[in-house]
Amino acid sequence: MSGQTTFVNPFHRPHCLAAAAPAGKAKLTHPGKAILAGGIAGGIEICITFPTEYVKTQLQLDEKANPPRYKGIGDCVRQTVQGHGVRGLYRGLSSLLYGSIPKAAVRFGVFEFLSNKMRDESGKLDSTRGLICGLGAGVAEAVVVVCPMETVKVKFIHDQTSGNPKYRGFFHGVREIVRTQGLRGTYQGLTATVLKQGSNQAIRFYVMTALRNWYKGDNPNKSINPLLTGLFGAVAGAASVFGNTPLDVIKTRMQGLEAHKYKSTLDCAVKIMKHEGPAAFYKGTVPRLGRVCMDVAIVFIIYEEVVKVLNVVWKTD
Repeated sequence: MSGQTTFVNPFHRPHCLAAAAPAGKAKLTHPGKAILAGGIAGGIEICITFPTEYVKTQLQLDEKANPPRYKGIGDCVRQTVQGHGVRGLYRGLSSLLYGSIPKAAVRFGVFEFLSNKMRDESGKLDSTRGLICGLGAGVAEAVVVVCPMETVKVKFIHDQTSGNPKYRGFFHGVREIVRTQGLRGTYQGLTATVLKQGSNQAIRFYVMTALRNWYKGDNPNKSINPLLTGLFGAVAGAASVFGNTPLDVIKTRMQGLEAHKYKSTLDCAVKIMKHEGPAAFYKGTVPRLGRVCMDVAIVFIIYEEVVKVLNVVWKTD
């Protein structure tokens, strides 16, 4: 015997909290996989959450300057179902579905492309760089997909509130908008959309990156349970709602059928403040909070799981 004694600590950290030993460089996600996984996640998510998006948009378009049509969320749902049936809650889904798939594809594709360039030598992405990558992803999706998609969606939903709806479907609606207003008609509120989406994704990816780094500790390749991914996503979604709901309200007004009332994004903000007060900037917050938390949680869960499958069937290393 050497005479040396080895001290064994009788207290062990729970496995779920213990910091794993460094496991080398973090695995990067190929932008191509991110585009495909993002598109699949976006399509599934919007089919689940669209009714809350519909209610949110209706409440935001229900301006105080006119006699309010809805008393609240429940009343909006009740009137819609009474007048148009349950299918009425899905009016405008086609326009959003056609856009949600490429929107999520562009968002995750650009984020992974930028983050792969900005990671440190160990492959780790800190939260500040996550914010920058998220900002870039948000601006890209706003210009390429979100602005024209959201403009058509808002016009569809607003059209239903009129006495004589004129849009018979997605392609007919797009054709009519382009015919009467030109291509610019699908890019109303571009500035507000870029500000909203840019800040949206910057906040979400900042929070998501920070939470992932906190959980993974020293092991960048530590796997995260899908339920925990969903919880992180819900937190990130809630943060983005409280951070940029005013921009969402302005964007919705700028893209509605009465957008001609506003000269610019700033003019829209000034008129809302003047005629409706500061509380109007948070109209639709409750339905938006519920939708966004569920939205972000679902998207991140599906995205991460699809990437895992793609890593098995699509070798890019």
